[in-house]
Amino acid sequence: MDIAALRSAHPEHWMKAAAIRTLTLDAVAAANSGHSGMPMGMADVATVLFEKHLRFDPKAPNWPDRDRFVLSAGHGSMLLYSLLYLTGYEDMTLEEIKNFRQWGARTAGHPEYGHASGIETTTGPLGQGIANSVGFAIAEEIQRARYGTKIVNHRTYVIAGDGCLMEGVSQEAIGLAGMQQLGNLIVFFDNNNITIDGTVDMSDRTDQVARFEASGWHVQSIDGHDPVAIDAAITAAQNDPRPSMIACKTHIALGHAAQDTSKGHGALTDAGQLAAAKEVYGWTTAPFEVPADIKSQWEAMGARGATARAEWEAEFGKLSANRQAEFNRAYAGEAPKRLASVIRALKKQNSEAQPKVATRKSSEMVLEVVNPVMQETIGGSADLTGSNNTKTGDLGIFTPDNRKGRYIHYGIREHGMAAAMNGMALHGGARPYGGTFMCFTDYARGSMRLSALMGVPVVYVMTHDSIGLGEDGPTHQPVEHLALLRATPNTLVFRPADTVETAEAWEVALQQTSTPSVLALSRQNLPTVRSEHKNNNLVSKGAYVLAEAEGKRQVILIATGSEVSIALAAREKLQAEGIGTRVVSMPCMELFAQQDEKYRKRILPGGAVRIGIEAAVQQGWDRWLLGERGREAKAAFIGMDSFGASAPDTVLYEKFSITADAAATKAKELLGL
Repeated sequence: MDIAALRSAHPEHWMKAAAIRTLTLDAVAAANSGHSGMPMGMADVATVLFEKHLRFDPKAPNWPDRDRFVLSAGHGSMLLYSLLYLTGYEDMTLEEIKNFRQWGARTAGHPEYGHASGIETTTGPLGQGIANSVGFAIAEEIQRARYGTKIVNHRTYVIAGDGCLMEGVSQEAIGLAGMQQLGNLIVFFDNNNITIDGTVDMSDRTDQVARFEASGWHVQSIDGHDPVAIDAAITAAQNDPRPSMIACKTHIALGHAAQDTSKGHGALTDAGQLAAAKEVYGWTTAPFEVPADIKSQWEAMGARGATARAEWEAEFGKLSANRQAEFNRAYAGEAPKRLASVIRALKKQNSEAQPKVATRKSSEMVLEVVNPVMQETIGGSADLTGSNNTKTGDLGIFTPDNRKGRYIHYGIREHGMAAAMNGMALHGGARPYGGTFMCFTDYARGSMRLSALMGVPVVYVMTHDSIGLGEDGPTHQPVEHLALLRATPNTLVFRPADTVETAEAWEVALQQTSTPSVLALSRQNLPTVRSEHKNNNLVSKGAYVLAEAEGKRQVILIATGSEVSIALAAREKLQAEGIGTRVVSMPCMELFAQQDEKYRKRILPGGAVRIGIEAAVQQGWDRWLLGERGREAKAAFIGMDSFGASAPDTVLYEKFSITADAAATKAKELLGL
């Protein structure tokens, strides 16, 4: 690589890109950890993008019509942090750069959404960023169709590496984007041929250009260190109606002794080699020092966006007051005022009619009244629309020919669906929800965890939530999944017992601004257990008394979802024998844990035996069964301690002893009767 020729051919560009490279070297050396090579290799691409194409304003970092820049190769976080500092984002100071990877710094080892302005999504788990970007692009398309090009018309740019493209979720994302012809999505492939273990050909021989072409993308291959070629490629990508991939041939750790080696991927901290690299760059200032003229050129790039933002604000001001209010409400993540009234009406109707329906059907009934009043909802399913009941009549299908459609056929892409929904929520102005079988939360797990970590209020509609799905058998019957989901921080897991609880669960989920929700819904029909209408949302408390004990309270049965009706039947048997039994419905353990101690003790007082009933494993139940101090009650759990089996649901419940008789018998055993 003739670096001297690069420097002489484009001296101004070279020094601006060198600012990224040297800040990266200095920050990684100071932290004694990190990833130097990718920012050094992709500095030229990033410089051209930010200088000539990216539409952004550091003084208004949340401007809705800004371009989104996603660093999918999140290990190269110093590339992003350098760009934010150089272009003038106020919360990305030089001190933050110096404190790279330190406690309390905004500059975490991998970019974390919410830590600093300009970090559009949390990346680091490879493949997530490029998959999120599909959601960003979908949200942009839908909102452009709704509000017009003068209000919404921006692009999503992504830097992804070999590792991102090896992850399976990348193909789910690439296939979906190609089919949907997301023309405002542009991906830069950092084609440096290096992984941690060595060269890429040790583990992969995929022709990435052919792969993207086969998926319906516009593709180009360029020298990733030639600013003229980079500029021309971006322009060509912008003018093609398909999503674009630009394969940028780069040198990892450019100009360093570790260039083009696997060592270049990680932390380059040797002082002598660092100094030698800076000499190659023609960089003579002290560590962390960017010459004033170069810093001012970078700041000018940031200042350029102010004019475009002002023009946008003028256009936005031409919208009617109602349109502006609706746009701002959706971007603020606020539920519409009408949500409460339509939920209350549905609850009252179903408390009176008392239908016996599966809660997946209940969810559809809720969505039928919610989607018309929340125009920002975007629904979908991973090829299980008829089973998940996620599509309502008013949505329309999102396709290249119908950008106003709000329902997405994701295909059999659970992980890609979850990642895209994260992107939609992060984009703003969108409330995504998507469905699959609950067992396949395993396939979506990586992105579901990031929903919680980032604090984005995605709703996961997970149907077929237990052995109650029946004949499909243990491959499809979730057993451990509720425990796994409940163990995930900042996640609300709802398991409603009937249509009324399902409506309340949806209402709570749609009011969240920083927490994802999982709705665990039944395949089998369930009776209405909430036959007395109440305006208050009882699910919002997490648990409540559904049926009180008659006479002295000796037993408390705690159940969720499809097992609540079993608990009520067990109560009838126990009450018939004079054993006072309270039934507590616990649709959301996380919300119950958030209530004050006084409320929790009122619902689960001492002095009675406790039995938990749930067609799943016991993990997570002990706090409520044994008491919060672990010694307050005699207790038992009726549920699963193995995988399920293939048989009708009624047979399975009998064979696994999840029945009213089993619960009543266990209660009497605990009472010594």
